[in-house]
Amino acid sequence: MLDVEQCSELIRSGDIDTVLVAFPDLQGRLMGKRVTGHFFLDEVLGGDGGIHACDYLLAVDVEMTPLPGYRFTSWDTGYGDCKAVPDLATLRTIPWLEKTALVLCDLVDEDGAGPIEVSPRRILRRQIERAQEHGFTVKIGSELEFYLFEESYEEAAAKGYSGLTPHASYIEDYHILQTTKDEYLIRQIRNGMDGAGVPVEFSKGEAGRGQHEINLVYAGALEMADRHTIYKNGAKEIAALNDRAISFMAKWSMAEGGSSCHVHSSLWDATRERSLTWDDDAPDHMSEPYRHYLGGLLATTRELTWMYAPYVNSYKRFQPDSWAPTAIVWARDNRTCGYRTVGHGPSFRIESRIPGADCNPYLAFAATIAAGLHGIENEIEPGSAFEGNAYEATDVARLPTTLAVAADEFAGSEMAVAAFGDDVHHHLVNTARQEWAASNRAVTDWELGRYFERM
Repeated sequence: MLDVEQCSELIRSGDIDTVLVAFPDLQGRLMGKRVTGHFFLDEVLGGDGGIHACDYLLAVDVEMTPLPGYRFTSWDTGYGDCKAVPDLATLRTIPWLEKTALVLCDLVDEDGAGPIEVSPRRILRRQIERAQEHGFTVKIGSELEFYLFEESYEEAAAKGYSGLTPHASYIEDYHILQTTKDEYLIRQIRNGMDGAGVPVEFSKGEAGRGQHEINLVYAGALEMADRHTIYKNGAKEIAALNDRAISFMAKWSMAEGGSSCHVHSSLWDATRERSLTWDDDAPDHMSEPYRHYLGGLLATTRELTWMYAPYVNSYKRFQPDSWAPTAIVWARDNRTCGYRTVGHGPSFRIESRIPGADCNPYLAFAATIAAGLHGIENEIEPGSAFEGNAYEATDVARLPTTLAVAADEFAGSEMAVAAFGDDVHHHLVNTARQEWAASNRAVTDWELGRYFERM
């Protein structure tokens, strides 16, 4: 991490000549500009106080296609500019890119009149502010999984992303031998993240051929979302520099396990120093506010699922006996459930197993906080812990099975409107529905193989 004085010295000495000035888009990707070091000092910091970008970046899909139906911006408004103001607390070096630093930004109106409420970083900030109004801090850790392939991104694209070679020929969950074969790349990612101020706990092989998990140290919700985003972008960059491809798709192959983003969350006081989760004398050791926090997560899961699983592919991950959940229940340390409580004392927390690796962390964390606050405000009880195999349960609520169902649930959520505001809710609902519409304009290889001759 850098402060402004350190960054200035490195720029003047020539040790930094490029600053990535970036912000997350609706997909959780980094958008922005590469700014020369001297211009960053003279103009971004010392002059205008930011950079300018087209506001269409908050109204496009993964293909960068401008989408209709938004109030915020459109062809009718002319797709104007917005201003990206650096959050200097995020300033850091990027070790895997030569002489490069990065700073993340908050988006404001072009005239600087106020924040752009539909920007993902602002959506999360608003929920953090709501928690603070209740005297709470929410700390979060995200476990992000991915698949590593022998091919480069260019080679994978040339193959149509078919017939790819996973970096391991067998499931490598916790394996040391196979992960040693992968270490030339995984070590670069671990050490690169540490060098970029994104502290890493560990890496391990996961339950798929070529699948890995690199766990980051937990933090406050905004800091964790920033770390998650920098890690995800950086891991892809490091892979590309090694002529390898990695994928954070929720389900890259139905023959393999999906890639998750398990979200661990815990409730702390306003000072961020005292955990409010554990109670020695309470049932299941859950304090009253934390019990209601869990109740809120459970009660709102279906209506907020889109914020955890935003794409058509996301719902292919929710399969029985797959390590991904299907049941909206909670238990103590039971991986068949949508939620499980883990840890003891200050480390006591809830793990949501619902988000996939394709989620936008700013939106997923915002949904988590909003759901928890809804539970606290309405004193929602989570019920008893589930026992047994939740995949086989016949009397429990289930996750939506398609993006269309999840989008409808989200669109009809009064809780989401109250938590995020009407304009933000409308913006996100349109994003969900446009993604579903796009999927229905595509003919897949599965459809061709199934119907071309036999129908």
